Amino acid sequence: MQLLPRRQQEVLQATVRHYVDTTEPVGSKTLVQRFGLDASPATVRSAMGALEQRGLLTQPHTSAGRIPSQRGYRHYVDCLLPAPGVAVGQLERELMGLSLQWAALDDLLLQLARRLADLTGLLSLITRPQRRNPRLQALRLVPSGERLLVFLVEEGACASNLNLRLPAAAHGQLPALERWACEQLSRGELHWQTLPSQLKLSGAVLRQGLHSHRQGLPSSPQAALTMGLGGLLLQPEFQRSDSLRPLLQLVEEEPGQVLLSEQAGGLGGVWIGTEHPHPALGPCAVVQASYGAGADGLGHVALIGPMRMAYATARSAVQAVACTLERLLG
Repeated sequence: MQLLPRRQQEVLQATVRHYVDTTEPVGSKTLVQRFGLDASPATVRSAMGALEQRGLLTQPHTSAGRIPSQRGYRHYVDCLLPAPGVAVGQLERELMGLSLQWAALDDLLLQLARRLADLTGLLSLITRPQRRNPRLQALRLVPSGERLLVFLVEEGACASNLNLRLPAAAHGQLPALERWACEQLSRGELHWQTLPSQLKLSGAVLRQGLHSHRQGLPSSPQAALTMGLGGLLLQPEFQRSDSLRPLLQLVEEEPGQVLLSEQAGGLGGVWIGTEHPHPALGPCAVVQASYGAGADGLGHVALIGPMRMAYATARSAVQAVACTLERLLG
């Protein structure tokens, strides 16, 4: 993202800070007085006009002051985010003192979710670790007439089997296919591009069967603990139930749809407005981080609130909690 001229950087930072604090549009004179900008109101007004032309500020009403746009918040998060305040330092010191003294994992997650919500006034969400798709460790191929029985052993000593239709011409390929598959799995996974050409027929049957097996694995909804609904209700953006209901329904029923971690990584862990693909989060911002929990898999920590949020505090707090969970559970 192209860096703004210094004056415009100062004005954008000040506008974001003012709007986060007050929810009110702001004019050039107020910015100069409140933030002590080393410029005249006319100079600041010119910078605000340039930012509006760039799409970083917007004017909600004629003759009103300006507020940050979604693009303005994105530039602020990517290029102008200040250091977090002292409250995050206090949180980090508290987290350093945590140890695995909790009676259950949920006790720990609930405590951390409550602390995040209290610190930020936002809706906090922490998911329990979810095991990734188990890795295939071994298989056996047993022909039975026109069928092929495939016995699978996956991580955690989980056993299952497949019953596949086997073309008659593929019967003679099975011993060699089993040797190839076992050799591949001993190295980590099946690399189908290395399958010998003489095993293409039986290999296609096995590959399709394994793919269908993966697709059919039960995917239990990712359970999550949430705190901070009261704080969210106090935000002016969520005073109307029609703006809050879709968000709460999504968080309660499909929290995994909030936490699209691979895509969020390219955004620095921060979704702003319609950057998030789910329409229920269009008026919101989501700040998230992931934590590893050893063999138990991957969990997520997030804060959800209006686009008008203190991003430096939110992102640092979420990252601190995720790092603590990884330290305790990894």
